[in-house]
Amino acid sequence: MANREILGLIKGARAGDVSCQLALGRVYLFGHGVPKSVPTALHWLARAAQDGSEEACLLIGTHVPFELAQAGARALIPYYEQAFDAGLAQAGLVLAQLVLADCASHGEAIRAKARLGLEAAARAGLPDAQWLLSRQDGAQGPVAQRGGEAWLEQAWLSGDQAGFLTHAMPLARELLQRQPVNGARSIALTPAQVLLLSRCAQALAPTGCTESWQCCELAAHGGDRAAQLELGLGYARMDAHGRKLAARNGAANFKRAVRWLTQAGEQGLAEAWFVLSRIYTKPEFSQRNVVEAHCCLERAADLGHGPAQLECGMHAWRNRRDGVNSDVRAAYWLLQAQSQGSGEAEAVLAKIAPRAEPGDWGQFASAPNAALKRDLDLSQPLLAGRLALARCFHLTRAEALLLDIHAADQGHCLLIDISAAHGRGKRRLALIGSAQERQVLDQVLRTFERVDCGLDGPEGNYRQRLYRLKCYLAELDAPQEQEALAA
Repeated sequence: MANREILGLIKGARAGDVSCQLALGRVYLFGHGVPKSVPTALHWLARAAQDGSEEACLLIGTHVPFELAQAGARALIPYYEQAFDAGLAQAGLVLAQLVLADCASHGEAIRAKARLGLEAAARAGLPDAQWLLSRQDGAQGPVAQRGGEAWLEQAWLSGDQAGFLTHAMPLARELLQRQPVNGARSIALTPAQVLLLSRCAQALAPTGCTESWQCCELAAHGGDRAAQLELGLGYARMDAHGRKLAARNGAANFKRAVRWLTQAGEQGLAEAWFVLSRIYTKPEFSQRNVVEAHCCLERAADLGHGPAQLECGMHAWRNRRDGVNSDVRAAYWLLQAQSQGSGEAEAVLAKIAPRAEPGDWGQFASAPNAALKRDLDLSQPLLAGRLALARCFHLTRAEALLLDIHAADQGHCLLIDISAAHGRGKRRLALIGSAQERQVLDQVLRTFERVDCGLDGPEGNYRQRLYRLKCYLAELDAPQEQEALAA
């Protein structure tokens, strides 16, 4: 999302616009154009929910965990309650955690609702809910029956796979026996049963036994994304890095692999999209499609897959002549890969967007006279803003005076391109590497918010801008700078 759009959302949200508050909360929640910040997202979503936004309640119930909500429990409990009433099991769990953390402060009605939310979350297979439910005193009926599930959960989380399999495999075998063998539709499974089968498949995977594959297949039919990924990898005879596994016998069945990997990817598994990108480039695959392969690679990168982000960045950089902003896109993906520790991405970024040297002009711009700078801010704010950018991003004199401020901001970098107005100007990128640089750019954008940066705008042509700059420099006692400008 463009920075100007975010500034508009902030302005509307502060003014009390519910739609802006909701949109701004979503932006910070998922990190669309800004650093991801769940606390900031919660602030704006709570404002929107307070004004009656049901969607804000659903987002809070789905994405804000107990640890973050605990500080404002009393204000947030109604939103979690509304999200639970809409059918969100995760919201029921957090509601129960907030209420049970301080039972004495809540009435009987909300305690009963919290109990219902906890039981619904346990039935949905949420481990924290099953554990919390097993600790509640006076558990009866269905709750007592779930004690075994709670023990299995603890055994799995503690890494006791042998103990887990000892108690879980009889339940899994019972489900496998109920599975039709004539190719009919799979039996209906509860979320807890699907999770049980998926974990049995993971625990048995090193053995390579038939039961491991059967559990995986049944769990995949039940909608478990980890099982769908494993099933797709098995059919493709590949690992999660897209490499061929010679240890698995038999020919690959890429059509079946694509089916299961697509389902896993649509549930948010980046590894599934990454492997799909490899499958679609294989010559032996009858549906080979390089365009589809790149789409899958970008979906994996969007979900935070580091190697996919690196590959997307390298692809955009290699094909930079085919698209206007391919270098900008390359820098974006490589920055994402660098944040995950990719040394290769860091090395390529140093070539794509090398840090400019300040030089004589930059040294001058970095230390202006304080009194004259204040006067310049008041009398010529546009020139002051351009000088601020020059100091921050080491712009040349021509770049500082001719840069189109609105088009330059790309969110993660500054696109410096004055070639249309200056014959010797070269297109280059300057990465926005710190919060201070982002703040300087935002301040300059606010100054130029309603200003046309073109040569026909209020700043005039290049000669007029240069004249105003020279007049400003003439007021400074810097003869060496005046000599450089006279050249």
